[in-house]
Amino acid sequence: MSLPSVPVHDLGKQGLKASIQGLGCMGMSAFYTDKTGHEGETESIKTIHRALELGVTFLDTSDVYGPFTNEELVGKAIKGRRGEVTLATKCGIIMVDGGMAFDGGMAFDGGMAFD
Repeated sequence: MSLPSVPVHDLGKQGLKASIQGLGCMGMSAFYTDKTGHEGETESIKTIHRALELGVTFLDTSDVYGPFTNEELVGKAIKGRRGEVTLATKCGIIMVDGGMAFDGGMAFDGGMAFD
């Protein structure tokens, strides 16, 4: 039995398209997961692959998830398939005293904000 594909919509007027349903990848590397190491990574990659099979092509990540490991995980999962994916990421989020803070400055680099 074949499943219907998730509809795709235009984002803006630049030709960018994304599935109307997305996959938030935060829980694969941070905050809500108790799986670590190879087992957790393998299951997360399987989840991303299954989403792509079902037509979910919009993936959301951030360098703060992990931190730094979620974007790498998503990169492994979409290797060789980058053209199929609309990828959203966030930057400027930093961890301060166990909580998140935001730095929208121009000198943001790898999770560290410089004034």
